[in-house]
Amino acid sequence: MKTAITFNSNHEVHAQPGHFERPERLQAIQTLLNQDGILESLMVLKSQPATKEDVLLVHPESYYDKLVTASEAGTVWLDSDTYSTPGSLGVAMEALGGLIQVTEAVVQEKAANGFAVVRPPGHHARPAEAMGFCLLANIAIAARWIQKHTNMRRILIVDFDVHHGNGTQEIFYEDPDVLYISTHQSPLYPGTGSLLETGEKEGNRATINIPLPANTGEDTLIYVFKEILKPRVAQFNPEFILVSAGYDAHWLDPIGGMNITVSGFSTILKEILDWAALHASNRLVALLEGGYHAEALAHSVLTSLRILNNIQATPSDPFGPNPAQGSIHDQLKNYLVEIASIHAL
Repeated sequence: MKTAITFNSNHEVHAQPGHFERPERLQAIQTLLNQDGILESLMVLKSQPATKEDVLLVHPESYYDKLVTASEAGTVWLDSDTYSTPGSLGVAMEALGGLIQVTEAVVQEKAANGFAVVRPPGHHARPAEAMGFCLLANIAIAARWIQKHTNMRRILIVDFDVHHGNGTQEIFYEDPDVLYISTHQSPLYPGTGSLLETGEKEGNRATINIPLPANTGEDTLIYVFKEILKPRVAQFNPEFILVSAGYDAHWLDPIGGMNITVSGFSTILKEILDWAALHASNRLVALLEGGYHAEALAHSVLTSLRILNNIQATPSDPFGPNPAQGSIHDQLKNYLVEIASIHAL
């Protein structure tokens, strides 16, 4: 079986001049994928809009109506970072619909795994509030869609975007059936995601936050995935894995500062694929979140698709490591011990 991929073809109408979250992000990815020729080896799905019923799996109807009103009003700001244009709701619905189509292809064993390369992102969207460039809580809706349409209950969401996915966390904070893992830079927007945010009520310990300082480097991030998170995932034993794949932790990104390389992202994805093989019958779907250096983003996505399609594939990393910044892994050893103790089995 092949890796399924989809784009939301109408994404260019969701645009605001000078904004970080702009059409050039997806355009750069599509250009590089076409140049590389990888699309010929993938299952390319034409995205179809999600339904209102899909949205209501997570969001209240009043919030959906608010997005409809915003689209009818022209270009408006839903918060200080998040804009809506007359076409934005349609773009967001097609992005969500593409993610659901890729997820369904994996559920039905028509695809080995999948990647929804769509925009706008979604992990900051709260149930009743747009936030941080995000209109719909895409990955959360996909998790609820799986639970509704299959017999699978235990869903793992892995979020390696440089920013904490506060919206995703909020939606599942009391839910023991969805394990949410976020590695992110801290302090950084949106200011949530502390070590001690581990879930509440029945969802206690079903949220794992790994806040890391700027310039952490991939040695530490890879260590976290292989040594700290792997046993927790084994304990949870997920039936399906969803990945919020944000690439703004790359060292060239203008927003983040985690000092990760394209090759580093590939190592992390390989580890998550190993989890999928061990626990989830290889069921894994990734969703594009952040990443605001167009070329670094494009090569990160190309590399992820190569790894999804063939775990032994070679990364496409023309940038290499940051020549001005080394790893601070040794300085973080005591902190990593603290992280491990909080999230120990």
